Amino acid sequence: MSFRTYIERLAVRQDLVTIIEPISTRYEMAAVLKEMEPRPVLFENPHETQFRVLGNLFPNKATFADYFNLSVEEIIPTLSAAIEQRSPPRVVPEAPCQEVVVTNPNLDQLPILRHFENDGGRYITSGVVVAKHPQYGQNLDFHRCMQFSNNEMAMRVVEGRNFDTFLKDLKMVDIAVCVGCAPNVLAAAATSVEIGIDELEIANTLEPLDVVQAKSVDLYVPAEAEFVLEGTVYFKRKHAEGPFVDLTETQDVIRQEPVFEVKTITHRWDAIWQALLPGGMEHKLLMGMPREPTIFNSVNQVVRCLDVNVSPGGSSWLHAIVQIEKQDPEDGMKAIQAAFEGHSSCKHVFVVDKDIDIYNPLEVEWALATRFQGNVDMVVKDRERGSSLDPSGELGTHQTTKIGFDLTKPLGEESKPFEKVEYPQIDLGKFMKEIDEGTI
Repeated sequence: MSFRTYIERLAVRQDLVTIIEPISTRYEMAAVLKEMEPRPVLFENPHETQFRVLGNLFPNKATFADYFNLSVEEIIPTLSAAIEQRSPPRVVPEAPCQEVVVTNPNLDQLPILRHFENDGGRYITSGVVVAKHPQYGQNLDFHRCMQFSNNEMAMRVVEGRNFDTFLKDLKMVDIAVCVGCAPNVLAAAATSVEIGIDELEIANTLEPLDVVQAKSVDLYVPAEAEFVLEGTVYFKRKHAEGPFVDLTETQDVIRQEPVFEVKTITHRWDAIWQALLPGGMEHKLLMGMPREPTIFNSVNQVVRCLDVNVSPGGSSWLHAIVQIEKQDPEDGMKAIQAAFEGHSSCKHVFVVDKDIDIYNPLEVEWALATRFQGNVDMVVKDRERGSSLDPSGELGTHQTTKIGFDLTKPLGEESKPFEKVEYPQIDLGKFMKEIDEGTI
């Protein structure tokens, strides 16, 4: 199923909000998307462009699972299996993403949103970047791109990422920025895997994928994408990038970042632009969810891990709630250490028992209140490198204090005082027949 096909499914089910009135890509669309979360929104008549815009497509795990006909509990095993059992996509000679080829592109004609008044410019936020290295092969990743001329953008390249390695090695790298991709491509691009792994193979294992040779660069791109921006990123050419509102919903700093020169744009005849609201629910999902399998696999090597939630309350990046089946008194502490190893940007880890719903913050807080003592159940990891997204981390070095909370109960007879009492089960219909019949 493509990005386009899923939109059609949403429309048939009446789950899609369609805005007919003319609307601006400058602030107005972002405001509507925030107000409408988590409902997907299609803008039919943007002021500045001929192309339609869609946002809030996958704002939570339930909608992502729905696309693949999975339960939420099946997401982590499915992503883990796709990473381990990769398969190459099929190469096709022609593709919808190349129905229109523009060789003298003007970015002003695209519906690139400006989200906040203090933003450095118009930003592509949903673009999947395809790049290639002669030693490591193809790579997929997300890199936000800020427009500063009609054919140039400043690309945020995080130090240490695979693409950062490509740039430092080659100094200039041909890329394709793909907008309007299906969630198998989006999820694959957001995974953290070893350099040399082509994430398009992960995407193909999640769901069969066709790719096509790009028009002006030596890369394979998803055939069903809505837009593909082809060009070159120059390591030594820099431009100011930012401010930008990131996962934490706080404004990131201005940096000097590599320049992306757009040389060719291909798209569908009636292409739909995917808007990804910075700091919004969809942004958090696509950043946090692909980190859950890496935490799960790391924890599962030392204790029995049942589930992981990189929670929205922690900006879907800084907090992980790990559910384990405790079999040894030290399992909680082992799980904490393994979770930090599975996601090095994580700041706080909460380990809970299988009776705690990790998607219900009230239950997690209850476990913190009733099953935790700070002097014996807390791990403090002082002065470690954390995430550049954390505004409280040390400026420049990103040094931070990481804390793990063992919220598991003791084993055996000692666990009884820590267990919730089950309420009696009852058939309400026996006593509330009038409500069932609509008489009250």
